[in-house]
Amino acid sequence: MKHKEIQKEMQGALKSKEEVKLSVLRCLLSAFTNELVAKGKKPQDILENEEVLKVIQKEANKRKDSIEQFTKGNRPELADLEKKELEILEKYLPEQMSDEEIKSVVENKKAELGIEDKSKMGILIGAVMKEVQGRADGSKVKSVVESLLN
Repeated sequence: MKHKEIQKEMQGALKSKEEVKLSVLRCLLSAFTNELVAKGKKPQDILENEEVLKVIQKEANKRKDSIEQFTKGNRPELADLEKKELEILEKYLPEQMSDEEIKSVVENKKAELGIEDKSKMGILIGAVMKEVQGRADGSKVKSVVESLLN
C-alpha cells in the first residue's frame, strides 16, 4: 500500500463519513509524517512502500497491545474499538503467513546460517523477520524459532 493511496482512502472515508476508518487513516498519515521527520525529510515528502509497511505494522502492534490491556482492565468497549481499528489497519498489510510457512522459512534460514543452539536465536529471528518483511508477526516468528531450537 502506497502513501498516496492511503491519502486518497482518507479522503474517501471523509466523504462517506466513516468515522472509525477516517480516525485510523488520519492517525496513520500522522505516523507517516513522524517517520519522515525522524528520517530528516520534509513532512510533505512521500514514504517508500517498505517504510509505509513498517509504520502500518507498528500501528497494528499498538492496537494489539491496547486490546490486551483493555481486556485485562475489564474495558470491553475500548477493546472493541481497538479491534475495529486493527481490522482496518490489517487491510493495508500483506496477507499474513501461516505457522507452517513461517516454520519453513525458519528451517531454511537456520540451515543457511548454520545455527544449532539458542545462543544465536536473535540472529536467526532477525534474519527471518527480514525475509518475511511484514508478512508475519514478530511474536509468531519468535515462538516458531524457540520451538525449533529446543
